[in-house]
Amino acid sequence: MQNSQIILGIDPGTLVMGYGVICVNASKIELLEMDVLKLSAKKDNYERLSIIHHHVQAIISKYKPHQFAIEAPFFGKNVQSMLKLGRAQGVAIAVAMQSGIPVTEYSPRKVKQSITGNGNADKNQVWEMLQRITNITHSPAYFDASDALAVAICHHFQLSSPTNNETSTPAKRTKKTTWEQFVTDNPGRVAGK
Repeated sequence: MQNSQIILGIDPGTLVMGYGVICVNASKIELLEMDVLKLSAKKDNYERLSIIHHHVQAIISKYKPHQFAIEAPFFGKNVQSMLKLGRAQGVAIAVAMQSGIPVTEYSPRKVKQSITGNGNADKNQVWEMLQRITNITHSPAYFDASDALAVAICHHFQLSSPTNNETSTPAKRTKKTTWEQFVTDNPGRVAGK
């Protein structure tokens, strides 16, 4: 798989976490795996976070992705649910960062817009477009899996966009975000002593 890019997409959740792994070679997208991690509601919250950590670590060890994309939690009315979801997302992000993989976060609206052209598309519309893009014939048992695949493909589309550059994706975390790098890149914007 020379010149190929492996992207891991995650749809975070505390009970069901979706993940999708794709390999992109030129413009061809190959699905490597799409599934969910189901967690028991009877388990302690911290135990579930530990399971998420180990599972994401295992996926990274198996596929060695070059990029990691994750869906940002949408804002809901239940603060406790948002807090739990944010923790699950944080654990997955920490595993990717610990593995040295660049992390990018996308809003649900951005993912839908990227896949269907409509930021308000429903899950069925997203799934139908994913089937066209990847030639998948089987349906997933959980939309969390297809949501994760959509995140990975959205990231590929963002990377391959002709307008993409280091500053066009504000959620992208890169190593060149230090003040030192800013000063180097913008000598005319720094005031003298």
